[in-house]
Amino acid sequence: MGPNNLEQHLLSRLKFKYLRLLVTVGEERNIFRAAQILNMAQPAATKIIRDIEDILEIKLFDRSSRGVTPTLFGDVLIKHAKLILSQVKHASEELSSLQGGLSGRVTIGTLLAASAILLPKAIARLKRECPNVSVVIVEGTADKLMSALKINDIDLVVGRISEINDEEQLQNEMLYHDPFSLVARADHPAQLQSALSLTDLLQYEWILPPKETLLRREIEDLFHRENLIVPANATESISILANRTLLQETDMISILPNEVIKNYETVGILKRLPIDLHCDPGAIGITIKANRELPPVCHSLLNALRIEAEAIGD
Repeated sequence: MGPNNLEQHLLSRLKFKYLRLLVTVGEERNIFRAAQILNMAQPAATKIIRDIEDILEIKLFDRSSRGVTPTLFGDVLIKHAKLILSQVKHASEELSSLQGGLSGRVTIGTLLAASAILLPKAIARLKRECPNVSVVIVEGTADKLMSALKINDIDLVVGRISEINDEEQLQNEMLYHDPFSLVARADHPAQLQSALSLTDLLQYEWILPPKETLLRREIEDLFHRENLIVPANATESISILANRTLLQETDMISILPNEVIKNYETVGILKRLPIDLHCDPGAIGITIKANRELPPVCHSLLNALRIEAEAIGD
């Protein structure tokens, strides 16, 4: 079927409830569970999917005894279905905001560097100004969050960014720079050692960010400059809570952005180790999808982030 005919079939036959069904089946990998979620009978859901496949003359899902898996065609249609449904959601939120004051929902992807201070302060400001707004926070590594951002599963990402934007689909806004430091518990044996070096710390176990992260690449560059091998048995984690507990209760060492460390230093849980890493401070900022019209609630959050970032940067 040619592209013009496909377009006509999609415009005339695909209803919003069909798009929602495709997306839910793609997420659940199971037609029965998807039908339950959407309050549909399974035979009706199965018939809708088969009808779409017959109309478009393409196979959307591979069936097996364990469920269904989207084909290449299915992945493409599900991706665009998500975009369409996301735009409908934003349209309804914008109309609602115009009717009765700012409301709606904003979904934020957060990276480690922003999740301790910047993001919580910005959300608190947003909620004071717009109490009817609902906020969803999604933690993850940059690769997963950026993929979700591109298909509008999340509205923006906050955290460590590359100051060189090599993706046309995404747009970065730098807010401030934040150095990172070596950190351990306040009474760690290394805290008492004079003339401490990075080599001295290799006797301890380490917590490092996952290999997919920008911070991990910078840490690896640091070790290579010192002609050292990155600890092979490191615990990889971006969870602030897990990292704090591990650092507090063991002799582990980690490298964290200074804004993450500050709160824990104030209460005496963690303490920076006296080693100059000779690294440029990392850029902390916002990433949004380029050329996407954000709903008013997102603009309000962006404004809150800029205000709080200015206070941190000072």
